[in-house]
Formats: sequence, structure tokens, C-alpha cells
Amino acid sequence: MTQIGLFFGTQTGNTQTIAEAIQSEFGGDGVVTLQDVADASPDDFADYPYLIIGCPTWNIGELQSDWEGLYDELDEIDFSGKQVAYFGVGDQVGYADNFQDAMGILAEKITGLGATTVGQWPTDGYEFDSSKAVQDGKFVGLALDEDNQPELTSDRIKTWVAQLKSAFDI
Repeated sequence: MTQIGLFFGTQTGNTQTIAEAIQSEFGGDGVVTLQDVADASPDDFADYPYLIIGCPTWNIGELQSDWEGLYDELDEIDFSGKQVAYFGVGDQVGYADNFQDAMGILAEKITGLGATTVGQWPTDGYEFDSSKAVQDGKFVGLALDEDNQPELTSDRIKTWVAQLKSAFDI
């Protein structure tokens, strides 16, 4: 069994594509198990000491619909002792006032339930006005913008996964 569960929600397919790229960078499905939250239950989170949470920001600062549907059920999960990394997909130009808010909403909830956040990401190289995902001057996780910076995604994933391998002691 893998030690890393990557739970993602996707509306247009971008977040799933990113999840697959992260899985590949880690070394495949023998290392990271992908879980679409549309098909996940709270019990599915228990199997993994390390979690990666992927969510696009939808509409104006909202959770993707599958994460929204699971949000209240997160209270049923014991996140204590789990290390959790986050990634988000958003549009920093079109939605500069709430870029990556969904990632911040999930991180706040899950950290409040006992998880330890790993994989923070610098805000350098982004142009936005406000984000619920910024804490202590960094994003709580990997911020990706497939609308305006798709050429940076691959290198950002490689750098971030290397950081997570160290954090997860893999």
C-alpha cells in the first residue's frame, strides 16, 4: 500500500491532470494513490500518513463542487499526526482578489482538525491582490495558474515534489 494519498477535485480536468503529473513525479502509483473526491468518503483518508490535497478555486473564491460536498464531512476525519500538502489551480489575472482561495479554505479546515501543513510555496512570480491561501508570506501549498503561466507548471511541480519527498521522508 502506498503511504501518500492524493485527493483532488476537478471541474474542467486541469486539477486531475496536475494530480497525475505530481503522481508521476513521485514515481507513479506505487508511491502515490490518486483519489477523486467525487468518489471518496471520510474513511478513505485514514489509510495514509501523508496526504496531498488538490483543489481549484471555482467561481469567485469558492471550493470546487466535489470538495464543497465533502467539506462538512472532513470533521469526521482524524487528521492528527498526518502531514498534509496542498496544491491549487487558479487564475491570478481574472480572479486577482481571491487567487487560490480554495486551497486556503481547505488548509485552514484540515489544519484545525490536527494536520501538519507541509509544502508551503513562495508568492514570488505571481501577480494577485489577495488570497486566503497566503499565510506568513507564503502560499500554504503549490499555486498553479494554467490560464496565465502553464509554461511554469512542470518546473514548479518538480521543485515542489522534491520538497515534499524531504518533508515526507521518502
